[in-house]
Amino acid sequence: MSDFLATMAAGLAVALLVPPGFRRVGLGCPASETAGFWSSRSSGKAEGWWRRPGPAGVLLLAGTVTGLLLVADGTRLMLGLVVVGVAAAASLLLRRSRLASRARRRRAAVVDVCEALAGELRAGQPLVSTLGHGADVWPELVPVVGAARLGADVPAALRRLARTEGAEGLAEVAAAWQVAERSGTGLAVALDRVARTARERQSTRHLVQGELASAQATARLVALLPLASLGMSAGVGGDPWHFLLATPAGIACLGLGALCAFAGLLWIDRIAARVLGP
Repeated sequence: MSDFLATMAAGLAVALLVPPGFRRVGLGCPASETAGFWSSRSSGKAEGWWRRPGPAGVLLLAGTVTGLLLVADGTRLMLGLVVVGVAAAASLLLRRSRLASRARRRRAAVVDVCEALAGELRAGQPLVSTLGHGADVWPELVPVVGAARLGADVPAALRRLARTEGAEGLAEVAAAWQVAERSGTGLAVALDRVARTARERQSTRHLVQGELASAQATARLVALLPLASLGMSAGVGGDPWHFLLATPAGIACLGLGALCAFAGLLWIDRIAARVLGP
């Protein structure tokens, strides 16, 4: 019975460590959708790679850990904590990967929108209609379309959207829009230049991503090599799993190895993010 309770408590701890918004992968997933049970760690940003638990989450997580302490012996407790830590680290790495993919899709959408806006304005289409077509290409542009239809400050709306990760290029669109409004010059020409610059920047990013992909793949392969060695050891008659999962020294080695693998993957991920940053 105590083993069952310990397993349930560990499962509940893993569920608490994974944010509710973790499974939302669409382009337009604002941080407000995950507010409530989980709150954003970083202030002033539309979204971040880490969500810390709110008061209710802290209480439930503390209760879960207390349950583990009450129903599990020392060895099972160590193993349960290692499992919870591995699950939390995996969820963090996967969330970072999904946010990076979402930012890449946003950058591509910004380039497409700039080119579409410049093309339609050169064709003589009305400004609001052109923005509406841009929102069809990229739905996150809907607030900017609403600001244009109401006669509000469109550059300010573009700069608010530019604070979202991956949409930084809209700050240049906002500057071009503002200059065109004040000077009376053609917005199509300015947007065309912005689109050309964004396309060149995107090509450079793709080149750098290709160079970094091999290093990231090598880091993931190195992190998985211990599993291959464990399988080979078991295949020749050894019993490494008993040592790793049923003895305090083995569980300590398992936790230390998982920590080193997580640190290495996070390190190479942060290097790539810094190189590819806006």
